[in-house]
Amino acid sequence: MGTPNIRHVSLAQQRRSQRVLLSVPLMVSGVRENRTTFSERATTSVVNAHGALVRLRERVEMEQVLRLKNIATGEELDCKVADINRGQEERSEVGVVFIQPCPRFWRISFPPVDWSQRSPEAKRFAGSSPEATVPAKK
Repeated sequence: MGTPNIRHVSLAQQRRSQRVLLSVPLMVSGVRENRTTFSERATTSVVNAHGALVRLRERVEMEQVLRLKNIATGEELDCKVADINRGQEERSEVGVVFIQPCPRFWRISFPPVDWSQRSPEAKRFAGSSPEATVPAKK
C-alpha cells in the first residue's frame, strides 16, 4: 500500500506562476528504470509557466527526467517529475517542472501572480457582454 499524497496549503502560496486549466496534446517520452524507452500520447489538465499536470499511464518516479513534445508546435523540452498522484484510475496525475525555464512552451499569456477575480482588470470584464459594448440600434 502506498503512502497517501498529502498536499499542504502553503504549497499554493509558494507557486511561482498562476495555474491555468488547459488541455494541450503532448508526446511524453522517457527511460524506464530497466533502461527501456517509452513514449506515450498524453494531455495536460493544468499548466503554468514552470510546468504542468499531465495524466500518464506510464509509471514514473519522482525526479525522473521526461521529454515533452507539444504536438501542436513540435517544440520539445525536458522536465522532471515533481509530484505523483497515482489515484484509483489507470492513469496517474503527474506534476512536471521544466528543467530550463520556457514560459512560451504552452503558447499562452499567464496572468500575474497577484491576479484575482477582484483585480481591476477582471472587474472591467466581469459584467460586460457583447451586447453591452455595442450601442443599441434605434
